[in-house]
Amino acid sequence: MSTATEQDVIDLLLAQHNQIKTMFAEVAAARGERRRELFNDLVRLLAVHEAAEEQVVHPAARSKAGEEVVEARLHEEDEAKHALSDLYDLGVDHPEFDARLAALEKAVVDHATHEEREEFPRLRQETSPERLRRMAGAVRVAEAISPTRPHPGAGESATANMLVGPPVAVFDRIRDVVRDWRQSNKD
Repeated sequence: MSTATEQDVIDLLLAQHNQIKTMFAEVAAARGERRRELFNDLVRLLAVHEAAEEQVVHPAARSKAGEEVVEARLHEEDEAKHALSDLYDLGVDHPEFDARLAALEKAVVDHATHEEREEFPRLRQETSPERLRRMAGAVRVAEAISPTRPHPGAGESATANMLVGPPVAVFDRIRDVVRDWRQSNKD
């Protein structure tokens, strides 16, 4: 396995896709507080993953895979953000949670499959290995400053993510710390 500095953006995103698929199964199987924790982890991973793709990968893929391919992925991401936000608001204890989680999982896996078949091969074919490695670094930085929750109204463009993302990310991270503190200090 390659080190983080050697890993290119496609390998990084493929590993994250696999992690996301595993996390869906873990959330579906868990119950109680463990389910809530796992779901919060999944929400965070999906939010930062998609924001980073929108900032780094999709702009680079426009000239490689085509405008239609990228626009279709952005549309899928927007729909997933809305579904994830609704599911987050619904909560893991709601009777509809399992059915909605399964629907979201299908949409997210279908989206990942489209990226893996339509976007990633063209990026790998038409982008230098060095640029792909630099893009992985850019994705990691974008993830570090991205919101940890879906914000469907913020838009899917790289510009919208760069303008809105960092301030919203700070707010999300503060909310995450307070939520975690409250949960760890329950009597």
